[in-house]
Amino acid sequence: MDHSEHLDHPARVGLFRAEAAAFEKAVRRAVDPGRRPPMVPSCPGWSVSDLIGHLGGVQRFLTHVLRERLAEPPADPTDPSLYDLPVDPADPLAMADWPVPGRTPTTAPVPAPLLDWSADAARNLADTLEGLGPHVPVWSWSPERTSGFWLRMQTIEQAVHRWDAEAVTAPPAPFDPDLAADAVAQTFEVMAPARRGWTQAPPGTGERYRFRRTDGPHLWTVEFRGDEVRSTPADDGPVPLELAGTASDLMLFLWQRRPADRLRLTGDPTLADHWFTLVPPV
Repeated sequence: MDHSEHLDHPARVGLFRAEAAAFEKAVRRAVDPGRRPPMVPSCPGWSVSDLIGHLGGVQRFLTHVLRERLAEPPADPTDPSLYDLPVDPADPLAMADWPVPGRTPTTAPVPAPLLDWSADAARNLADTLEGLGPHVPVWSWSPERTSGFWLRMQTIEQAVHRWDAEAVTAPPAPFDPDLAADAVAQTFEVMAPARRGWTQAPPGTGERYRFRRTDGPHLWTVEFRGDEVRSTPADDGPVPLELAGTASDLMLFLWQRRPADRLRLTGDPTLADHWFTLVPPV
């Protein structure tokens, strides 16, 4: 059984809000407005300002898409009006120190308004998703074009970047087990096929992996054939490599936050690195 069945819309909204609050706490702990931001160890080439700007920008962009119930993405995704930037017309240099997508790392002193802008972005997105429910048709980059797709996707992304932000100053907390198990399933259902398409990954030749959750009853068998990623929530025959760990640790591996040697490997350990040839990072 796919563990995502146990996360209904209200549960996902609650998880999103909890992860957003933890992210806000972590970035406020990591930065001192007016001083240079620290770098983010788990996001090479990004400072904390870049992490805040990335997540806040994505969330404000999606809030616009969802509120307008757009069937296609905005024609100009660089339009500043999509992001509610606090531009001061009287001060043309007010935005000079803000992070700009594609220009990393941002090492200028952290603008004080950036933190509130980020927190508001998460709250606005949560409120919008909660109000819409899971079934409203809306644009997405996935074949699943619903508000529910975005809630699932953004809850996972918010959690991953909360982990990144906490890692700047202290050992980060593990993910909620329900969220992590859902993120593992979502990787096989959504992210692996998408990443393979975006990066022109090599065709699968029958490679098989098993991911076994040690803090719950769930496991997933994943097979690559040609352009297809097949996953079954079952012990579906022999595999060359099984990776076992808590749902949180499996999620951290799949999102390249922890190496495979933090898991229990059964079989050929060299195939762990090959996973990221089949499912390239983006």
